[in-house]
Amino acid sequence: MTQPPQKPNCRFENSAEFRFYEELNDFLRPAQRKHTLIYRFNGNPGIKDPIEVFGVPHSEVDLILVNGESVGFGYQLENADRVAVYPVFEGFDIAPIIKLRAAPLRRMAFVVDVNLGKLAKLLRLFGFDTVFTNALNDTEIAAISVEQQRIVLTRDRRLLFAKAIIHGYWVRAVDPLQQLAEVIQRFDLAHQLRPFCRCTACNGLIEPVEKQAVLDLLAPKTRLYYERFYRCQVCGKVYWEGSHIDHIRQRFAGYLSGTAT
Repeated sequence: MTQPPQKPNCRFENSAEFRFYEELNDFLRPAQRKHTLIYRFNGNPGIKDPIEVFGVPHSEVDLILVNGESVGFGYQLENADRVAVYPVFEGFDIAPIIKLRAAPLRRMAFVVDVNLGKLAKLLRLFGFDTVFTNALNDTEIAAISVEQQRIVLTRDRRLLFAKAIIHGYWVRAVDPLQQLAEVIQRFDLAHQLRPFCRCTACNGLIEPVEKQAVLDLLAPKTRLYYERFYRCQVCGKVYWEGSHIDHIRQRFAGYLSGTAT
């Protein structure tokens, strides 16, 4: 006699408590934010899986504590574990306790996706090493992030779930100036601003150059009224301290003084 098919066993034998902190709550459903969440499971899954099941990209996580002890993404979840998940720390050094990566995030270099072109130019304007072109696809962004140890900045949450990406940040704001303020605050960059040292077109460093060396590249009025010039070491673009520099200084005075919010 043919036996009726057995129903799959949907009972979960184990459960663990998860708590997500600070801006990691932005990835959770509203009812889940700033609450202890129960994750039910069988066996011993890697801890990275439930974190991403809740919707939090692993690349936004910098510290995981299980029962008060720091663990890596390879940790196998056990019944009754209590898990605390934290975002990137920039206010203090967590190197002695971090287990996720070889070292916590410290070098401020970025690779920016195609939806954040204006932000990329603003970051370069303030001296931050920022890779951006309209031609980069998600796979190339992830590869650059890993090979050059850059933080991925994106408006696309899905990109941050890419397995290869180690450090990434989902930019919440839509307006470019608000995006700049958000990134400066998020990574504690107010004291690292070095305006007018990078080319906004290609990200290369700029250096002083003799006027005679760039004379043929200047418009007639620029030749007449200006004497101090700078040139990008990579693409050769020429800069000078015209009225546009004063305009930039006035427009971004809050950021340059460290008072912008």
